[in-house]
Amino acid sequence: MIELSGVSKRFGNTQAVKDVSFTVESGETMVLLGTSGCGKTTTLKMINRLIEPDAGKISIHGQSASDEKPEMLRRKIGYVMQNIGLFPHYTISENIAIVPKLLKWTVEKTRERTHELLEKLRLSPDCLALFPHELSGGQQQRVGLARALVADPAILLMDEPFGALDNVTRSEIHVEFKALEELKRKTIVMVTHDVQEAFDLADRICLMNKGEVVQIGTAKDLLYRPVNDFARQFLDGARLALEFKCARIKDLWELLPQPATIRNDAAFSKDSGGIKDRFQSADLSVWLAITYFNFTENDYVSFILDNGPGWIKTFNFQELSQAFYRYQQQNIHE
Repeated sequence: MIELSGVSKRFGNTQAVKDVSFTVESGETMVLLGTSGCGKTTTLKMINRLIEPDAGKISIHGQSASDEKPEMLRRKIGYVMQNIGLFPHYTISENIAIVPKLLKWTVEKTRERTHELLEKLRLSPDCLALFPHELSGGQQQRVGLARALVADPAILLMDEPFGALDNVTRSEIHVEFKALEELKRKTIVMVTHDVQEAFDLADRICLMNKGEVVQIGTAKDLLYRPVNDFARQFLDGARLALEFKCARIKDLWELLPQPATIRNDAAFSKDSGGIKDRFQSADLSVWLAITYFNFTENDYVSFILDNGPGWIKTFNFQELSQAFYRYQQQNIHE
């Protein structure tokens, strides 16, 4: 869907981006991660030609981005900017309708699409007549997302989209972001300096430093197979939490107690001596799975492997901890 090849950009004596190359597959969420000034926002803005590269090539759908007029290119790419960027003197309705007006949509088509997005993003139609300052930060963020999605672009660029939100609101938006069907069809490139956010939302992460790509890979690649000291040290402050978030129960499946040793009718009854009648998905991260335990001796939780033959395993927190430790050791020594 998107390909950058040898892209570079200099501002005066500063080399902002140097020889950056990567590919973003259709339907993938790629997160550009790094410290302030590492070139990630400049790289993002070169994709839709808000900034023109000095060298290299950017292709979209196999066609060079430089072959199309910038304004026409941007109309086909959704853009969610840092600090939301809603026009303060426009109503919410007018903010969302900016691109449809440029595309000469009818009023009725714009209204239908707007209301469709409001429902998906859990916004009340009553907000359409309001101005941005009359909404909460979370509501403004949803409006910014609606504005970027209204023309149903195949590509969505997001520059620190949740940076202005408090931690609680940001966590809530992350959950909604991952669950929104509208976004599952999009190819997304997102910029963030927040490691936790990158691990929460990315299919793959492009770690940058001083304008260059340091490493591209999955969260697991960055955690367990860092390419150099910078990549290793960049995650050190949050490594354990990231490992809990990166690993899913299904990843630990073979390291957990076997069903044959614990599975019987009594174990799954509601009156089974402390074993809870709870069946959680093995797709849950270890981080989330931990929240289902009460940390008592007889507290067990049952997990089901959804994409397997209906396997169910029941274990306590100590057994989960032991399995997770063995999983860590396996990955460290891969």
